[in-house]
Amino acid sequence: MLPEITFVLYTFGQTSYFCSMGKDLTNHVLGLQLPTDPRWVNIAEMHMEEILVDHAYCEQKAASSCISLIVQFPDFPALVDMMTDVVAEEWSHFERVMEHLKKRGMSLGPQRKDEYVMRLQQVLKKGGSREDQLVEKLLMNALIEARSCERFKLLHQQIMDEELKKFYFELMVSEAGHYKNFIELAQTVKSEAYVRQRWKEFLVAEAEIMATLEVRGDRMH
Repeated sequence: MLPEITFVLYTFGQTSYFCSMGKDLTNHVLGLQLPTDPRWVNIAEMHMEEILVDHAYCEQKAASSCISLIVQFPDFPALVDMMTDVVAEEWSHFERVMEHLKKRGMSLGPQRKDEYVMRLQQVLKKGGSREDQLVEKLLMNALIEARSCERFKLLHQQIMDEELKKFYFELMVSEAGHYKNFIELAQTVKSEAYVRQRWKEFLVAEAEIMATLEVRGDRMH
């Protein structure tokens, strides 16, 4: 049996978030169970142009994922309203990343394989009710936002480029807000107890995925 879940308070900028955690789990950014390999941010800084390209596609996919949720679940008004706002924010992030690429004389280039997301999709439960499937998708999106937030925090804290440091701080705060949106929305679809339990299972599975992924300087995740 999995241990009882408690809550941990995290603060990003001027906003605080309560994250569901188990008593035997570690407390990293937004409840993540395995912090990013410390080598990643140093490697990433040496390949910032490649990171920016991958980041642009991450923002594009985030916006597309939210649009897909609206199309698949139009009968959930709260979801439609919330995802409409998130789509706008994610697309604005895409545009801002593109501005940083253009400043460096780079174009977007082809999309890269996202092994992290592909592996997370394997964690999704199949079948069940529409509510079950919606919660699965919301929690996967929340997890991607949490990991993005953690990586943005590392970039903000450790890279030398002052413009990008500020940029990644702003995005760190934004992604934490999106994480909160997805979790809170899931709790309106299924019971809070169900969402807490399933979220914990997602956290454990994500840690196992992170432990086996190659540390790459050309991938945001």
